[in-house]
Amino acid sequence: MIPVTILTGFLGSGKTTLLKRILGEQHGMKIAVIENEFGEENIDNDILVQETAEQIIQMSNGCICCTIRGDLARALEDLANRKKAGALNFDRVVIETTGLANPGPVAQTFFMDNTVANEFLLDAIITLVDAKHTGAQLDQHEVVQQQVGFADRLFITKSDLADTDTLETLKHRLLHMNPRAAIKVVNFGDADIKEIFDLRGFNLNSKLEIDPDFLAEDDHDHAHDHEHEHHHHHAHHDDKIKSFVYRSDKPFDPNRLEDFLGGILQIYGERLLRYKGVLYMKGVDRKVVFQGVYQMMGSDLAGKWAPAEKKNSKMVFIGIELPKDLITDGLDACLVK
Repeated sequence: MIPVTILTGFLGSGKTTLLKRILGEQHGMKIAVIENEFGEENIDNDILVQETAEQIIQMSNGCICCTIRGDLARALEDLANRKKAGALNFDRVVIETTGLANPGPVAQTFFMDNTVANEFLLDAIITLVDAKHTGAQLDQHEVVQQQVGFADRLFITKSDLADTDTLETLKHRLLHMNPRAAIKVVNFGDADIKEIFDLRGFNLNSKLEIDPDFLAEDDHDHAHDHEHEHHHHHAHHDDKIKSFVYRSDKPFDPNRLEDFLGGILQIYGERLLRYKGVLYMKGVDRKVVFQGVYQMMGSDLAGKWAPAEKKNSKMVFIGIELPKDLITDGLDACLVK
């Protein structure tokens, strides 16, 4: 399987700078870059070695660039076929989306198209946010909120142009929108390659990372036998995209949970950007992991619970104006009484 990284972020957030750094570094990897462009300025204007009329251009360090204005699935199939035929040699793919794109449909391609799903493995979505302008952009453009909500990792760029308060406010806001994405300040595209590739953000069995600071600020409501996170949004921004975490020490009834999640996905699937969980199920001696994008959910059995390990369920939901109380109450009702 060929790993794929989706690079997203609003206009001017620094995607091209980061991509130039990735492509220019001598890391020994052969990377195919797909630019999912809609007529914005292309990266190949200033970094490609040769101009050719062909859609795919080979670069000096073995990387390949191709610009796509058509169908992403078709372009990926074309790359896979050329690789099999020995016409192109690459180890991984980076897709740079246009700054105005919601990365959701791009991610969906890897689940919906069988040929793509058989050849490629979606590794992670990396979103770049500009320290100085993102606050205002989040208020004005829902697509910027979607880019944040889908991220497995958030890179804050241009921090030298923002003061400390602005930076801290932005970090706090991003954390409440997406607590499962690690946040890192990156200047001039200087991120370590290890922080860009092989993040396993879409791997079912990768760890469920939820920023501990996100939970530290939550108020615990001990009226329930188990705790779930009652998360009050301290910032003044009422972002449409929010996240919440659900936890329980009681086991789930597998049938009830399956029915409930199926219903939630049917009704709210288009508003559920990312969701992921590690579940404690009645009658199952192993952890059950699940995650999804929109209505597409996958689940799998993970490792056994360790003898000393406290069995519990932990889930995070990130979406657009999700009915948090309805979902948490519904999940409560799926627990074994």
